[in-house]
Amino acid sequence: MSTITPTRETAFELFKKYNTSESLLKHALSVEGVMRYMAGKHGEDSEKWGIIGLIHDLDYEKYPDQHCIMTEKILKENNWPEEYIRAVLSHGWGLASEVQPITLLEKTIYAVDELTGLVATSALVRPSKSVLDMEARSVKKKWNDKKFAAGVDRSVIEKGAEMLGVSLDDLITDCIMGMRSVAKEIGLQGKIPSPHPLPLEG
Repeated sequence: MSTITPTRETAFELFKKYNTSESLLKHALSVEGVMRYMAGKHGEDSEKWGIIGLIHDLDYEKYPDQHCIMTEKILKENNWPEEYIRAVLSHGWGLASEVQPITLLEKTIYAVDELTGLVATSALVRPSKSVLDMEARSVKKKWNDKKFAAGVDRSVIEKGAEMLGVSLDDLITDCIMGMRSVAKEIGLQGKIPSPHPLPLEG
C-alpha cells in the first residue's frame, strides 16, 4: 500500500480523533513548536519536524498502557511513511519503545519531549506565567528539586542533550525559544497588561 505525505491539517485531525485532553493538546503544540524551531535552526524540513512533534503522543489518552505501540498501529493504518513512524516511536526509547534515536530529527524529539513539560511548569510558577520573558536559568533553578514537575524524567533530557552534543543550558534555551513561537496556543503568553484608562473629562 502506498504511503501518504502527511500534512499538518491531516495530522491535527488525527490527533483530535484520539485526544480530547486540553493538557495533551498543549503538550503536542509545545513539542510541535520546538521541533519547528529546531528544524529551522538546523536548516531541516520544519513542516516534517513539526508534524512529528504534533503527533508523537497520539495514543497516550486512549491507550496509555500501550503508548507507542498503538501509535505505530494507527499511523500504519493511515499509510504514514516509515520515516515519520520511526521518528515518532524514537521519542519513547527506553521507556515505551525500543527504537533508538539515530537521526538528528529523532535525537531532537527525544531530547525536547520531556523538557517542554519542565519549561511549561517552570513558566506557570513565575509572576508573569509566561515563556516570553523566561530564560534557561529559571528552569535550571528547579532542576534538582525532584518534587517540582515530578513526572519529568530529567535523565532523559540529559541523555538527549548528550546525544545532540549540546549543553543543558543551550537545549533549555532552544526549547524556550520554540515554545515562545506558540505561547498563545499553549496558554503561556502570560498576563497581558490592560491599557491605561483615559482620564475622565470635566
